[in-house]
Amino acid sequence: ARTALQGTADLVAQYLRDAALVNADESGLRVAGKLHWLHIAANDTLTWYGLHAKRGMEAITAHGILPNRLGVLVHDCWAPYWKLNDATHALCNAHLLRELLYVKELTGHQWPQAMMDFLLSANQLCWAARHSGTRFSEADIAAFRTLYDAIVGDGEALHPEIELPVWKGGRAKQSIPCNLLRRFRKHADAILLFIRDLAVPFTNNVAERAVRMPKVKQKISGCFRTV
Repeated sequence: ARTALQGTADLVAQYLRDAALVNADESGLRVAGKLHWLHIAANDTLTWYGLHAKRGMEAITAHGILPNRLGVLVHDCWAPYWKLNDATHALCNAHLLRELLYVKELTGHQWPQAMMDFLLSANQLCWAARHSGTRFSEADIAAFRTLYDAIVGDGEALHPEIELPVWKGGRAKQSIPCNLLRRFRKHADAILLFIRDLAVPFTNNVAERAVRMPKVKQKISGCFRTV
């Protein structure tokens, strides 16, 4: 069966390489009594599954889809994806919303709620624009970015980065809010790409949904018997 379907799998992989947008995710999977990694490349109409003993770049390179893609890569900000710096990235805002909620509960500060409200409101406006066939002007996009930067700035004022003395060297351990704010600052273009390009989704749910059924099978059967 695998041999008979290989041509179809290769065709799906090629379509995803050529697609304007690819969602990516990975998850642990028990196979033949050992931990393997299930890698996903997907969009609204196609899903490709790949199994590998490794989780990181070795597997991504071996599968050959993401390094050779032409379109936007949507992911959850996992570090190896950033090594694929040959095209545009978009981040999953559902992950960021969960982290913002945690930081709000952890600190009691208002900026996480302000950022959650901003992202959710922007998503609603994008949904309306998408369904009405309109696009945001450059002035609108700049206004979104100004508000975003102001919220990040409010957070950074409360959680400045800790710097070690020069003589001590190395990097200081930062707080959870500080690390999250650093990500919002560093990856602002990827976080807000859904506003500039209405074809980019707000979340990475396409890839995460694709993981669900293999995980359900593993939950019921315990593992996959063979590779």
